[in-house]
Amino acid sequence: MIINILILIIPLIASIFYKNIKNSSVIASIIELFLLLFLYFNEGSPGFFFVDNVSFIFILMVDSIYLLSLLYSRKYVHSIKNRGISENFYYLLMNFFYVSMVFALMVNNYGFMWVGIETTTISSALLLITEKSDTSLEATWRYIIIVSAGVTFAFISVILIYYSFHTLTVTAIIYSKVKDTIAIRLAIGIALVGFGTKVGVFPVHTWLPDAHSEAPSPVSAMFSGVLLPVALYVLYRIYEIFPLKELFVWAGTVSVLFAAIFLGYQKNFKRMFAYSTMENMNIALIGLSTFTYLGLIGSLLLLLSHSFGKAGAFYSSGNIYKMSDTKNIADIKGLINNKMSSVSLLLSSFAVTGTPPYGTFFGEFLILYSVLQIHFYAQFIIIVLSLFLAFVSINFNVTKMIFKGKSDYSENNVGTLIPLIAAIISIAVGVVFLVVYNEIL
Repeated sequence: MIINILILIIPLIASIFYKNIKNSSVIASIIELFLLLFLYFNEGSPGFFFVDNVSFIFILMVDSIYLLSLLYSRKYVHSIKNRGISENFYYLLMNFFYVSMVFALMVNNYGFMWVGIETTTISSALLLITEKSDTSLEATWRYIIIVSAGVTFAFISVILIYYSFHTLTVTAIIYSKVKDTIAIRLAIGIALVGFGTKVGVFPVHTWLPDAHSEAPSPVSAMFSGVLLPVALYVLYRIYEIFPLKELFVWAGTVSVLFAAIFLGYQKNFKRMFAYSTMENMNIALIGLSTFTYLGLIGSLLLLLSHSFGKAGAFYSSGNIYKMSDTKNIADIKGLINNKMSSVSLLLSSFAVTGTPPYGTFFGEFLILYSVLQIHFYAQFIIIVLSLFLAFVSINFNVTKMIFKGKSDYSENNVGTLIPLIAAIISIAVGVVFLVVYNEIL
């Protein structure tokens, strides 16, 4: 209990040092990682907070990408001219954004989970306008309106859960005897629409490409790498109450298919990576929806590796945008002359498209196997074809940006090491899995 509280208040304490918040926030994020070690080895009985192995992995993802985004922001945000918000206020919002996500992951109550998800909307919406452009303001309004509508549906789902169980305590509900009532089925189905809006489930995903492409790159990394997985975690905890396998697997399958189609004609590289996030989140949703052990392991492996890979992709995108002043794929040529940016972009692209030996590859393999385990053969075929289309679309564009033509871009010293570190960690996740998979399976 004490460790949980410390994890929540340390970033808030760091925010008190407003004039030096850039440094205090980084220090706080490092302290958070050490606190997570104590949390892992001192897991208490469920109370107001509840952290099991599943939620711990999500918290680890959030803290890791939070730290990397803060480090990358030190040069990236400082280089932005005519900012919509001050640099110090940016770090303040990042801290609140982080705390709201971790709160949603730790709390043992569906109502407070909903509060945590809703709170992320407030801080992340303000972060969207950091670069203060007309398109970012439009994207912010779309994000607020669409996500708020989705969260309203999510609130209805929470009400129905309370009506059915007369409690919102997560552990009390998921460990109780399974009930099959119309109210519970409605609650699970409405949650798919409500929390699915923030996960990026088709057709309530429309805010996603705009927000990801217009946010500053470190914020895009937080959106793709951890915000959507946090919403997916809450959706999964509701799904555990009464699994509606066919509905959820089909929803994920259709979403993956449309994400792959959208990826086929993207001209903006940040929007391309946004649709890639939609694809990966829904693959993870499918794995969780199979409600099998391999599906769960595959989804966690995919999400963990994807969080670093996609963060690296957006950090690399930020460097490219700073060098070229464009997000148009056709206008980017000869990145091979910029060794660090081209290598980090290529490695990150391999990560998010499930290339071996990245963790995303092994996660997708386990998820596909779990789909076959529950005999969903039509969905399996659609998913495989969609993954192939997404792989070709992303890597074709990325290799064209890197190897086609010549450029005289300078690295601009925005920050080339952080994207590379993120991409390498994504590889490491897969390698570690290979080493220990016998014990896991």
